Parts: sequence; C-alpha cells; structure tokens
Amino acid sequence: MNTIIRREFILQGLGCVNCANKIETQCKKIDGVIDANINFISKNLVIQFQSEEKVLKVIDETEKIVKRIEPGVKFIPKDVKVVKHGEKDHNHDHGHTDEDEGIKKSRIIRFSVGVTLFIIAVIFKLDHFVEFALYFISYLLIGGEVLIVAVKNILKGEVFDENFLMSLATVGAFSIGQFPEGVGVMLFYQVGEFFQDVAVNKSTKSISALMDIRPDYANKKLKDKIVKVDPEEVHIGDIIIVKPGEKVPLDGIIVEGKSLVDSSALTGESVPRQVESGNEILAGCINKNGLLTIEVNKEFGESTLAKILDLVKNASSKKAPTENFITKFARYYTPVVVISATALAIFPPLLIPGASFSQWIYRALVFLVVSCPCALVVSIPLGFFGGIGGASKSGILVKGGNYLEALNSVEMVVFDKTGTLTKGVFEVTEMNVEGAISKDELLEYAACVESYSNHPIATSILKAYGKDIHKEDIKNVSEIAGEGIRAKVKGKLVLAGNSKLMDSMKITYNKHENSGTIIYVAIDNKYAGSIIISDEIKEDSISAIGSLKAMGVKKIVMLTGDNKDIALNIGKVLGVDEVYSELLPHEKVEKLEALQKEKSPKGKIVFVGDGINDAPVLARADIGIAMGGVGSDAAIEAADIVIMTDEPSKIAQAIRIARKTKRIVMQNIIFALGVKVAILILAVFGITTMWEAVFGDVGVALIAVLNSMRAMKD
Repeated sequence: MNTIIRREFILQGLGCVNCANKIETQCKKIDGVIDANINFISKNLVIQFQSEEKVLKVIDETEKIVKRIEPGVKFIPKDVKVVKHGEKDHNHDHGHTDEDEGIKKSRIIRFSVGVTLFIIAVIFKLDHFVEFALYFISYLLIGGEVLIVAVKNILKGEVFDENFLMSLATVGAFSIGQFPEGVGVMLFYQVGEFFQDVAVNKSTKSISALMDIRPDYANKKLKDKIVKVDPEEVHIGDIIIVKPGEKVPLDGIIVEGKSLVDSSALTGESVPRQVESGNEILAGCINKNGLLTIEVNKEFGESTLAKILDLVKNASSKKAPTENFITKFARYYTPVVVISATALAIFPPLLIPGASFSQWIYRALVFLVVSCPCALVVSIPLGFFGGIGGASKSGILVKGGNYLEALNSVEMVVFDKTGTLTKGVFEVTEMNVEGAISKDELLEYAACVESYSNHPIATSILKAYGKDIHKEDIKNVSEIAGEGIRAKVKGKLVLAGNSKLMDSMKITYNKHENSGTIIYVAIDNKYAGSIIISDEIKEDSISAIGSLKAMGVKKIVMLTGDNKDIALNIGKVLGVDEVYSELLPHEKVEKLEALQKEKSPKGKIVFVGDGINDAPVLARADIGIAMGGVGSDAAIEAADIVIMTDEPSKIAQAIRIARKTKRIVMQNIIFALGVKVAILILAVFGITTMWEAVFGDVGVALIAVLNSMRAMKD
C-alpha cells in the first residue's frame, strides 16, 4: 500500500481568496501531487503526494507558483523553526516590521497626494492639458500598483483577474476622454479593496479567536524551580503547575490542589466545574481560582486539545459543494463577461446607425468593472468558515464545509442507544416487594449476594445499597451461568437473578414487563420481590428527538444491542419512529445500509453514536456524528462531526447552524449576482455609469463579506 506524504507550508501575507484558489488549482497540477488545499484562515497550504523522491521538486514548484501568483507572499515550510523558543529574532522581526511600515507609509503618502491632485482637477476649471496632467498623475499615484500587477500577471499568463479588469476599464475611460471617471473608479476600487481586506481580516481573526484555545506556555517543575516552557517541550510524567487564570497546557492527572475550571473552550459549556486531586484534567480548560499541580499523561501533540485544534484548523480543506461550484463558476464567468464586453464595444457601432464607438466602449468598460467575481469568491468560503467557527463555540466540531452543507439535506437520523440517547450508567430505578419483607431488607439481601460480582448490574445494586457489606454473613456463593447467583446470607438461602433462575428453581413469582433489567430475589425458595435496574435516558434526549421532527427530519431510528423489551420501551418514551434491537456491531452496519435505500437520491442519513464501538457505522453513514464527550480520542477520529458535550440536542443545533450558514451563502450568491446582472443589463442600455459598476464590484463584495460574519453567531 502506498504511503501518502503530507507537507504543510505557511503562506505569510496571503490576503486574497481568489489568489489562494489559483495557487491551490496550480499546485494540484504538479506532477506527483495527489491533493493540495489552502486554509485561508490559518494561511496553511497542505500538499499530499506519494513519492518521497519528489518532495524537493514539489516544494520547489510550489514556491514558484506562489511567487508567480502572489509575489509579496512569504513561503515558509511548516516544520522549519527559525527562532528558538523564548527568544525573539529581534533583527529579523524589527527589519521586517520597518520594511512593512515603510511600504505602508509610502503607500499612504502616494495615495493622499493622488487624491489631492484628483480633487484639485475636479474642483477647479483648468486648461485642458493641465487638467489631463493632474488626472493622469493622480491616476498613476492611486492605481499605479494595480497597473504593475496587471502587467506582471499578463506576462505570466494570469489574464482574467481583478487587476487586469480594473486596469483595462480605467485605461479605456482615459482613452475616450472620461478622465474623472477613470481616476474615480480606480480610487473607489482601491478604497473598496482596503475596506474589504479589513472586513476579511476582521472576520478571519474573529473566527480564529473562537478557536484560539492553544496555551502559549507551560509552568514545568524542575526540582525546586518552575520554568516557563513551550507545551511541546513537556513530556509524559513531567509535573506542571497551573496558576489561577491560566490555561491548562496539557492533559494530565491532578496530583495536588482543588479548583474550579472553565471548560467552555472545549465543550461550549459555560458553567465551571470542580476538580481536585486524582481527577483527570484536559488541555484548554481555564483554571479559575486554585493552584493545581498536574502530572502530564499525554504529549501535547496527542492531547484532546491538539486534536481539536488540528481538526478545526483543517476543516476548511474539505470544501462544500457550493464553494467548489463558485470557484469553477468564477473561472468561466469573468472570461465570458470580458468577451461580451468586447462584443459590446465592437458590434453595436458597426450595426446600429448613428452609434458612436466612444459611447459603446464606455458601456463595455462598465461591463469590465462589474465582471470581477470577488464578492462570491471571498464571501462564500467566509460564510462556511463562520458557520464552522460558530459551531465550535457551541461545542460542535464540524470537520469540513462539506459536512456543514450536507446537514441541510438530512432526511433520516439513526441513533445508537447506550451512551448516546441514554447515559450508559445502570441505576436501581424501582423495587417491588412481596410479603412482609421491606425494600431496605430486599436491597440488603441482593447486595450481599452480588457483592462477589463485578458485573455492572451488581455494581449498581451495591451503589444503591451504599453501606458496608459484612462478608462474614455470606457463605457458599455460587454463580449459575446465564441465570444469576445463589448464596447463604445470615443463614438464609438467597437467590438473585433473571426469570430463568426463578423458573429453574420452580419458584412462583410476579413477572414484570419493564424498560430495564429485572433481578428477581427469592429467600428460602420463596419469592421476596424484584429490583429493576435501568440505563437512564439523558435529560435532553426526548426534546432532541422532538426538535429534529419539528425541523422536518422524516424518520428517526434507534439501533441497539440491548434486548427487545428494553429497547421498545425506551423507543416509546423517546418517540422514535423505528427500533431495531439485539444487534451486533456488524448488524448495525447492515441495518444502516438497508435504511440508505429508503432515502431520496439527494437526502442524507446521519448516524449518531458514541464514537468508540460505533466507528464502522459512523464511517458508513453520509454524516457520522459522535457523542464525543471530552477526552474521547476515538470519537474525534471516527466521526465527521463531534458533539463535545454528549448532548443529543446539539444535533438539532448543528442543523440550525448549517441552515443559517446555507441561507447566508445563498443570500450572498443571489445578492452579488443579482446586482451584477442588473448593472450589466442597464449598462447595455447606457443607464448605469462606472460609479454604479464600482459599487457592483467592491461595494457588493464588502456587503457580502459583512453578511458572512453573521454565520459566526448561532
């Protein structure tokens, strides 16, 4: 089997989603590359390829592609550490900052002078040559950079981008004597781009902030000293100190101290919980008040937090079908509009009597300005980023935009029972007595008999009894396979087990129909009563199923390995549509495959399990949702979506977030295309000017980006 090599790179300074898409597309074409994905939020480029021999060649080709498409972007291999921890490369940082600041200042000065000259030319009535000179100089100062990039891109074969379109439109405006509009369009384009960049940066930072739960340092105990180190420099068995207000940097066991911890970054639950010596604690929690001494039991890279961070960071590499469609659409849309603009400039003046070239060239230039697909290319990935970020804030980890979009088409939800809809914890829920014996006495006899067993049922009876067992009172304990236990307790023969035990001992008893496991108790061969042990239903399971039905999910099914009576009773209480019981793990997969045939071609089937026993079924479903519970590594690995709080009601919330994200994305598509088409149609009739066209480009993009930010809020 071929091993897949994965390499990560940071594209420092990448600010254009359209360019990111181009880099991604070009990288996929490199010989030997299986896949390439750019995460625009983290500026990460991940490349997968098969042959170790091609690593250097692929890296070299990738760097060339990045430099060609985005010359200002720094290409840094992820595993290269330039600076040692705890040190700052002051010269490098300082020089880089000075250089950046210098570029920014010169841009601002150039832009300000350009705007001033433009205002003078507009306000004052000047000689034609002077006026032209002022407009031309201001145009070069404001849009010179755009022109340079456009020329460089044309030489590299990258023709249809926003720089080319703006350059062509504004140079065209100058050529037909529309000097104010030529400069004005470039001015508003640059201002619009600036605000768009600010909005994109703000939204990506906001989304990143939702996920920024990585601790910066760990207080490692070395003999009598405490040293601040990178969490990656701490190893299993090391002792770390977490002070009040600090993040817990690694998973471990508390060896000393007591405190309240806030685990909302991991679970979305805002209520702090109490921890003390002996408890397990996870990286990413915030220590509220006490001093905690922790023995580390997982390396940072293996911690729950690191897995969550990696999962969320890479979520955008799995693109939603809408994102893929828009990327392809943008590739064809721009050339089509440019060809249409050329036809609009040439044919009407030749075919329509009295039509002038300057009039139709102007209309064609409006076409060019409005043809840039930035609004779509930028805002749609941001919408999905926002949805994934908002979901993670609520303790719902979605592994990709494709899964978030798929949640919009859910027709059927299939639940595992134990640990998903129920707590998976057995408790004594009912006791029935026969004759003169009290409930306390019945429980005492049953606890004595069960005290030699480590079965979960025995454990729950002993827990309910809650007192010390005097072993000297118990003699001749023997287990009857598949039936129960017999023993002498305080001189009396006690039998405790299922109905088979009562039948085999020919004891007359009252048979119960109940949703739990029933332990029948007989004393000296006379029926004494029964103890019912049930797996408790989670508090929000009933409301979760109600919410899913209210949202239009057509069928809700429960699968379980439990016995038929228990399963049917729980199914009735929960209100599920179908119950399948006494299933082995492979039979659950078969049942899911049978259910797959019942859904429509575009419908999706969701399986919800605990992520450990249910990995095969989670993998087989269209969308696998794991009740992850904090710390369940298997759940994080197996599923497409992980519910970190173990609450089934979060599934309905995930669907709500998915629907809201889809609504926002569709609003952006309809709004952007609607405005552009309207301006294009009006341009043909000479109604719109370049000012409206600029709004149709940068204004629409800005509004769409701001709208995308709403996806972050549930």
